[in-house]
Amino acid sequence: MSDLNFQRDAVRAFRFVRCAFDTATGEAKLVYAFDDGPELTETVRIPGAPFVLDAARAAAVEQALRLLHLIAGVSYYKAAVPAEIRIESYQIDAALAAFLTELYENGLGEFAYRNGLKLRGKIRFPSSGPSGHLLPVAEGQRIGLKRHALVAIGGGKDSLVSIEALRAAGIAQTVTWVGSSPLIKACAERTGLPTLNLTRSLAPELFEMNKLGAYNGHIPVTAVNSAILALAAVLIDADQVVFSNERSASYGSLIPGTGEVNHQWSKGWDCERGLAAQLKRTVAADLEYYSLLRPFSELAVARQFARIDHYDAHFSSCNRNFHLLGERPAQRWCGVCPKCHFVFLALAPFMPKPRLLNIFGRNLLDEPEQAPGFDALLEFEDHKPFECVGEGKESRAAMAALADSASWREDALVARFAREIRPQLVESELGLAPLLVASPEHGIPSAVWGAVRANFGA
Repeated sequence: MSDLNFQRDAVRAFRFVRCAFDTATGEAKLVYAFDDGPELTETVRIPGAPFVLDAARAAAVEQALRLLHLIAGVSYYKAAVPAEIRIESYQIDAALAAFLTELYENGLGEFAYRNGLKLRGKIRFPSSGPSGHLLPVAEGQRIGLKRHALVAIGGGKDSLVSIEALRAAGIAQTVTWVGSSPLIKACAERTGLPTLNLTRSLAPELFEMNKLGAYNGHIPVTAVNSAILALAAVLIDADQVVFSNERSASYGSLIPGTGEVNHQWSKGWDCERGLAAQLKRTVAADLEYYSLLRPFSELAVARQFARIDHYDAHFSSCNRNFHLLGERPAQRWCGVCPKCHFVFLALAPFMPKPRLLNIFGRNLLDEPEQAPGFDALLEFEDHKPFECVGEGKESRAAMAALADSASWREDALVARFAREIRPQLVESELGLAPLLVASPEHGIPSAVWGAVRANFGA
């Protein structure tokens, strides 16, 4: 690849060249290019081949494949963010173009901020008008999907809460993940449920482009993984794609002089609602895409997880350690990243202290040098970290609860909070109870919500 000629600032157009799915092998090929440069081919693999599809199912697979092609393209588009976007082997309508524009603009928000770029108003997906030719089947067609859930698992507490809630409700499920993380695999196997491991291989040229000065940074990866699971659901016959994103994912970091930048926009309600609508409209009317935890705060989910001890020795939400883990990781928590800080703080009000210290192997709240990290979570003289963590008000309420607890109040950072930070806050805004109430804003099918809601009670 040393002969690859990539000049970021000279690129004029990003091309969605074509996409194809091989029913014999279960491999999807997603092909992109910049200008007249080499084709960039990504491969997604769905286990279970060969797939035998009737006409309606084959049409839905083609639609899901195109949607994945369009969403996964964000990984390549970001390398140069050119002004022109071309879609060459099919057309899309205005509604889908509007959703994709919203996804790229907001999903690349942190990327743009860190690279000093202004993307709003620059990204334009071409459409053929309100009645484009994306849809080869009647709009809103049901394809007879079986009642079964593909539940995304990420190795952390959230997806495990969803899995156990669906299990308690008697909803058949397959625990599903994208990639080769041994930690996620271990958590999935710990559930005792059927598993499905999907793989995504990026075009190798992208890594060479990064060495040649391509823009790089955070992408809306949850949207990409959602589209991969949607394709898998249509192929293996499941009517639900379930993620585990709380309502706090809809709130970003407030940056002075910039405004809100949401690291986890593709985990938020706007993205979920938009993608769910496009899947129903363009793929299958009986395909449900939703987050089972959308009505709940991070603290409500932490409370729920604290009721389950089956995964204490297996789960981890530490992103910093994820890519370093071997087959039998000795340490699942780095203890210094925002995710470690937040999960420790969120679980502390609901879990016996010895159990939490056993999970983490240390007491993060009794380490004075960690104060800046926890201050960022509290949004005290700093903004919320660019990580998948709860809102500042949740962290402040959790810390206040610990300050009132005989088990925690003597720890260095809890005592510091009580002494230096709490007097500057509005006491009436520090209660836990209001943050544990479910919100009515979610996309959970009514039958599922009715079956699982009682599980999240006090």
